Amino acid sequence: MREEIKVSAPGRVCLFGEHQDYFGLPIIAAAINLRISISGKKRKDNTLKIDLPDIGDAEEFTLEKEAEYTQERDYLKSAVNVLKRKGVRFPTGWDCHVRGTIPINSGTASSSALVVAWIKFLLEAAGDKRASAVDEIAELAFLSEVAEFGEPGGKMDHFSSALGGVVTIDFDEELKVKKLKNSLKEFVLADSLQKKDTTGMLGYIKSHVLEGEASIQEKIDGFNLKSPLTQREKDEIEKLSPDVKRLLKGTLLTRDLTAEGRALFESEVFDHARFGELLSRQHDVLRDSIRISTPKIEQMIAVSLEAGALGAKTNGSGGGGCMFAYAPENAANVAAALEKTGAKAYVVRVDAGARREEIEEDT
Repeated sequence: MREEIKVSAPGRVCLFGEHQDYFGLPIIAAAINLRISISGKKRKDNTLKIDLPDIGDAEEFTLEKEAEYTQERDYLKSAVNVLKRKGVRFPTGWDCHVRGTIPINSGTASSSALVVAWIKFLLEAAGDKRASAVDEIAELAFLSEVAEFGEPGGKMDHFSSALGGVVTIDFDEELKVKKLKNSLKEFVLADSLQKKDTTGMLGYIKSHVLEGEASIQEKIDGFNLKSPLTQREKDEIEKLSPDVKRLLKGTLLTRDLTAEGRALFESEVFDHARFGELLSRQHDVLRDSIRISTPKIEQMIAVSLEAGALGAKTNGSGGGGCMFAYAPENAANVAAALEKTGAKAYVVRVDAGARREEIEEDT
């Protein structure tokens, strides 16, 4: 067993399909080269000591018994508990150090990347063969972050971070993940520095869309979110209450845009201008129907398009956080323009998924 381990996992941007995964609808996401890294050295006892300098925090708890949760979303402990229930055994404790370059609470899946990296680290530390099974790492991360605390999120972030690259994920009865050809060039990710309420936003949207689906199903047998709409179904949707109607229509519009995006990635020649156009159309739906944009995000999108981006959209659950612009030819100019709005900008590319890193030798 190794005396020292280092792993990392990426954040992600959602290209198409915000608020779709927990309805069993497909998404397209891309891992980016902003990452969470966890390094650790073996201890002689059964204690985990975890230093988190980026947020001025630290954790310490024993591996000898089930960890007791002492705060909301106590993910470092929940991951250990979930793995123990899955039969993972930890012969020894570790001194760990967590660093990251992903904006926190800004829509780029920093918490999921942390949990994915932590699951990867713990499996490596235990010498468990699942450390190389990215699908299992993603599933275990979902159980640790979402299921363990009864939160409303889906699996998009965990699978995007664990697998890396550009992926389409169909969260139907049987989860289907497919790596798409990565023809993408540079993006500019920009943090509005407005914090957001991810779980509150998810719960509100999910409950209203499910209410609309159930209402239509009472009148029309066989209606579901996956099938093309008939005229009768369109008419019934128009009779719904305003909030339920706009959220259900927005969900269906996003579903169709995701299908267009997948067709673009699978085409022989990737049309970068078309991709930018689809990103902007996705943003229009998220702004007008799902209503997860903000005045600051709108300003940032307008500025990025004026600076020459091919398209731009808000990213993640919304209500603040980040947006991104596709700027394959002039990313530096777009980043500079976004910085002038008071945002923090990053030029990013698509990156690999969860991985073990080489340990740098002391010189």
